[in-house]
Parts: sequence; C-alpha cells; structure tokens
Amino acid sequence: MVTSTLTDYSLSERQWQLAHKVAIDLVLDNADTNELGKALSYLREIQQEPDAGKRFLAYLETLAKQGYRIGHSKKTSGYFASMESVCKQHLQGELENGATLLAIMGWSFRLMRYYKEGVPPETIRQMGDEIEVTEGKSKRQEEIEEAIANVDISVGNQLDAIVTGIKGNKVTYEMLGTIRLTQKEPKKASSLSEGQTMRVEIIELKDDGTIKKVKLID
Repeated sequence: MVTSTLTDYSLSERQWQLAHKVAIDLVLDNADTNELGKALSYLREIQQEPDAGKRFLAYLETLAKQGYRIGHSKKTSGYFASMESVCKQHLQGELENGATLLAIMGWSFRLMRYYKEGVPPETIRQMGDEIEVTEGKSKRQEEIEEAIANVDISVGNQLDAIVTGIKGNKVTYEMLGTIRLTQKEPKKASSLSEGQTMRVEIIELKDDGTIKKVKLID
C-alpha cells in the first residue's frame, strides 16, 4: 500500500490514499497537470464557502461539458472530462470541508508531477492497484454524529441556529456547534445578520438522517 510519511500536513491516512488515487488515475488517463492547477485556483478562491466541495465538482462538470468552447486544443476537452470523472469518483466523501479538499487536491497535483517525471506507466498502474482506500467515516461525519448523539433530530423538532453567513438570498446556519446548512431564504435573508441566533424547525432530513432543511420560526 502506498503511504506517506509527511504526516505534518494533517491529512488522515485515508486522505493520503485518496490523493495518490486521484493523481495516479489522472496520470494514467493522460490528464494535464496544468489544467488541474487552474481548477485548483478556483477551489482555492472558494475553499471557505460552506458548499465549496459541491461547487468545485459542479465547476469541473461545467468544464467537461463546455471544454470544446474554452479549450486551447482538441485534447483539452479530454483533460476536463478526466478531471471531472476522477474527482467525482474518489472525492464524494470529502466535500464538506473546502480547505481539506484543497489539501488533498494540492497533493494530487504534486504527485501527478512526480509520477509524470519518469515513473513507468506499468509501475504507476501497479501502485494504483495496491492502494486500498480505507473505508470509514470522515472527520466531518464523526463530528456531526457526536453533536447529535443526545439530541432528537427529527422532523418537527426545534433547534437554536446561529447565522454564520449571508450571500444574496442564501443563508448559512450553524446548529449544535458543528452542523452547517446553507439554504435559500428569499423573504428573510435581508432582515438577518451574521452572528444572530434564531430558532428553527427541522422540516426535512437527508437519507442518512442528518438535517436537509429547516424553517425559521417567526
């Protein structure tokens, strides 16, 4: 199994494995390192946003679909499609934290350059086959489960929510000290302010039992 001794960078073993997996798959797919670097510039700009991970994947999807319009060569569309496919395959469990996602992808970028500088394709392929991404919950999932362990999270229940961000008609709430949720509030966003504590009612849950949507209680 490929591991890293660079533990100073605070990635978990699973995240290091993902960084290697993404890099290896992109190299074997003949993706372009420079195009990945440009995509990372976008992720770097939005990393502090609560939906940065989802926005990054959406950005890659747009590049893949529109690459023929903005690419510098016929190969560029293929590079975009490869990035979108590989990242969507490997990074679904790491979308909650934009800064962590950027760290993973930053190391994938460095590893791509390393693998491209003389490592034989067959060796790279064998390394990829040997990596088994550790199954398990992300740190974010563990934090959420700990936060709700003694709280009844069900439709109809009420919670205190702190307004942590307002962007247009989108409001980000923080509940139980760790759960963040961004949703549209077209009628109420303009009357709210960051740092304000509100009372909300849970009106919808995700399939995994976490909160999907809340309603402000007037």
